[in-house]
Amino acid sequence: MQFKVSPLTKIISLSGFLALGFLLVILSCALFHNYYPLYDIMLFLLAPIPNSIAGARHSGEADFMSEGAGGSSTQDFPHFLTAMLVTSGLSLPLVFYHCKLIGSAACAMSMAGGLIIYSSIVIFSWFFHGNWDDEDDALFG
Repeated sequence: MQFKVSPLTKIISLSGFLALGFLLVILSCALFHNYYPLYDIMLFLLAPIPNSIAGARHSGEADFMSEGAGGSSTQDFPHFLTAMLVTSGLSLPLVFYHCKLIGSAACAMSMAGGLIIYSSIVIFSWFFHGNWDDEDDALFG
């Protein structure tokens, strides 16, 4: 038996997932009266932008594994920027903790919230730009 989930249910659950990430980061700031972890939100919100720009620019080209890809540096640089921003978003709370600007609980909450924020943005973009079956497209007319 296969269970089908409507697209509206997926969007609502992803929105709740995103809200949970923001809640964790904001609570890591508000509970400990230290607002340095808000910089983490900025990094995780900026992280998917280079990949989305590169994806819109190279939408008709072959992927990186094919021989006819050509111009791979223009495709690799946005991936590098995204990886740099995600790594910085994960390591920034650790740096704040090491400098004793935030506590260990705020560090853990900020890192978990940032990962939830980034993963929900990636899942949202996959949901709206992914390839879907014909049955799913029939729901939208």
